[in-house]
Order: sequence, then C-alpha cells, then structure tokens
Amino acid sequence: MGAQLRVYKRRIRSVTATKKITKAMEMIAASRVVKAQRKVAASAPYATELTRAVTAVGTGSNTKHPLTTEAETATRSAVLLLTSDRGLAGAFNSNAIKEAELLTARLEAEGKEVDTYIVGRRGLAHYNFRELKVVESWSGFTDEPAYADAKKVAAPLIEAIEKDTAAGGVDELHIVYTEFVSMMTQTAVDGRLLPLRLEEVAEEPSTKGEILPLFEFEPSAEDVLDALLPRYVESRIYNALLQSAASKHAATRRAMKSATDNAGDLITSLSRLANAARQAEITQEISEIVGGSAALADATAGSDK
Repeated sequence: MGAQLRVYKRRIRSVTATKKITKAMEMIAASRVVKAQRKVAASAPYATELTRAVTAVGTGSNTKHPLTTEAETATRSAVLLLTSDRGLAGAFNSNAIKEAELLTARLEAEGKEVDTYIVGRRGLAHYNFRELKVVESWSGFTDEPAYADAKKVAAPLIEAIEKDTAAGGVDELHIVYTEFVSMMTQTAVDGRLLPLRLEEVAEEPSTKGEILPLFEFEPSAEDVLDALLPRYVESRIYNALLQSAASKHAATRRAMKSATDNAGDLITSLSRLANAARQAEITQEISEIVGGSAALADATAGSDK
C-alpha cells in the first residue's frame, strides 16, 4: 500500500510542475495577443486605403495590368499558406492547412496548376511529410512578424505574377490565413489577392455611405499600377501575417488555459486517490496493531495458566 501512495505523490508532483508551465505559457500568450491586436488595428487603415487607391486606378483607366486584369483562361495559380512555427495552439494550424487543401482541390478541379508557398514550420512539415511540392517557404518570424518579413514573402510572389505562365509565372495569387475575429473565435479563410476584384472592392464604400475620391494619374495609370503592385501585395500579406499571429496567440492562450484546468482537475482526482490510499494504509496499520496486541494478550494469558 505504501508503494501505491508513493506513485500517487510522484504523479501529483509531475502534474503540478506541468500545470505551472502551462499557466506561464497562458499568461505569455495573453500578453502577446494584446500587442498583436494593436498591430492588426494599426495596419488595417493603410491596407484599406491602398486597396481603394488601386481600385480607383483600375476603374478609372483601361490599362491592362496583372494587378487588375484577369487572364482570359487562367491556367496556373499560386497559394500562400500562413501557419506558425510552433504548436501548442489547438487546431490553429490544422484548420489553416485544411482550408489550403480545400482551395487547392477547388483550383485543380478548375483545371489550374497550383504552386504552393508556405510560411511557418508547421505547414512546411505537413507538406514535407506527405511529399507535396512546395515552391518556397519561410519561417522564424510567425510570432512577431515585421513589414520586412512581408516584403521578403511578397517578392517571389510578385515576380511570379509578373511572369508569363509559359515562363513559370502564375495568373492568380491566393492567400490562406487565420482571421482574428475575437479572443474566442479565429477562422481560417482564403482570399484572392491578385488579380484584384474591382467590383467587390468598389461596393464596400457604398455600403457605408462613402464616396471614393477622384484621382489624377501622373505620369500614367500603368506606371501608377506598377508602383502600387508591390505595396499592395506587401500590405495585404503583412496584415494577414499579423492576423495569423494574433490568432495563434489567442489559440495558444485558450489551449494552455484548458491544459491548466485539466491539470488542476487531475491533481484533485489524484489527491483523493492518495488520501484514500493513505487512509487504507492507516486502517491496515491499526488493524495490524490491534491484532498483534490481541495475540500478545492471548499469549500472556496462556502462559499465566
């Protein structure tokens, strides 16, 4: 019985140590998600206004440009998948990967070849394990992405969209990331970055009662679009990286809170079992003492006779 009690105590110490770790990780994630939320809010106005400027150029001119002109027959698409470098975030990575796989299957069903680009070690490990082709990948900055990281990711994608498909270029650019809705809700979404759907963007201001400003283009609309193309792609990728980072921290906080709560429940259960084992051990010792005392008394009485 003493051995069983030692096993329970050892397990309680182990679970208590794990609970301290998960509690610390929960607090760290909670502090990081607040900072990430602020960055998301700060980046949104720039991305929105840049998209409006691109829309104004596209709707105000007849210039054919990869930023605003769809190919008559799209044959090749690029998909950028944003995941994290680390796990311990519940279904955060698996949901984004599943969304990317669904998007890839849909594009392939339309007869398009798909080039996959991945941010984050978790997504890359998933594709490498299944021996799926990845054109290029990046890692090391998913927890706290900077604008320089977005530029690094956007560079090969812009190069691919500017190339002809015969030379290895793509007709479309899609992105899959996790949208931060709230501390409790994060949703994996996909969207098409290029070519920009002008009619969809143009409808957004009208729903708010706003009117797009008028622009004059110097030296030409095409030159303006050439200058805006990298800025647009970089800003959209940067905003998606920030949203993905905020979602990851929120998912980690939720997962670590659940782990901490489960550890507390397990400690309570083990403590009850340990108390029951200790009580049984005490009862057994008392029974042995009483039995031994009775046997000694009987032996003494027999010797007196």
